[in-house]
Amino acid sequence: MTTFEVRPAREEDCAEVSRLIHALAAYEKLADQCESTPELIREALFGEKRGAHCNLLWAKTDEGERPVGFSLYFYNFSTFRSKRGLYLEDLFVEPEFRGMGGGRLLMETLALTAAREGCPRFEWVVLDWNQPAIDFYHRLGAKILDDWRICRLEGEALEAFVAQAERRR
Repeated sequence: MTTFEVRPAREEDCAEVSRLIHALAAYEKLADQCESTPELIREALFGEKRGAHCNLLWAKTDEGERPVGFSLYFYNFSTFRSKRGLYLEDLFVEPEFRGMGGGRLLMETLALTAAREGCPRFEWVVLDWNQPAIDFYHRLGAKILDDWRICRLEGEALEAFVAQAERRR
């Protein structure tokens, strides 16, 4: 029998967090874009300019326990509410442990964190092709917003925009 426990990631967990991030990237067909390393995770979660938080999902089986999933989140800000919100950047559970309640436990932990921190919003995005995740989020009661689009500047486009901004200054 498998049971789950959610714990905040510790500095010694950075290699496992990075391993799970690479597994997520492979699942999302984005492995070629994944640059995660234990060192980058250590800096992001525990460094001087800490920018994110991470919970690990630990599976306890007859063979012992090990991390099999994670949620990585940070705080954003709602201008209209004039309060910070909790933003889930990524949620992942290894395939062999899906459908057993671990993903829900991770989401419940985040919802409780948002409530405890006074966040009026708990938000995230989901890939439009990831129907199992969409169905999971619907079962939790989440509303999928169709009228918002993600905008992103990165790589060469970001560099070009920065160069234009520097020239204008």
